[in-house]
Amino acid sequence: QVQLVESGGGLVQAGGSLRLSCVASGTDYSVWQMGWYRQAPGMPRELVATVTTGGRTDFADSVKGRFTVSRGSARNTVFLQMNDLKPVDTAIYYCYGQELGTERGRGAEYWGQGTLVTVSS
Repeated sequence: QVQLVESGGGLVQAGGSLRLSCVASGTDYSVWQMGWYRQAPGMPRELVATVTTGGRTDFADSVKGRFTVSRGSARNTVFLQMNDLKPVDTAIYYCYGQELGTERGRGAEYWGQGTLVTVSS
């Protein structure tokens, strides 16, 4: 069973930076797509950024130019570098993984437990 474990959350002042890390275990294969979603209080979970094994990235408009997502040199690791953080970025950040889909349907999805990021004004 694939498990995702995040680290790196915390409290930071507006304008500061944080780096989140995630490692997937329980598989001998590379997870096709990995990345990050977030959920603020009272809001639905939303995409932050994802990256595939081929290097294709996808970002929420609200974080473009401030956040970068990258795969680590170790298999099944992913990082989120967050710069110029704003109070609206305050949320629980969840690591996400997805296997490549087939003609039979969407690939399996995995979620971490989440790590809290708090940005003070």
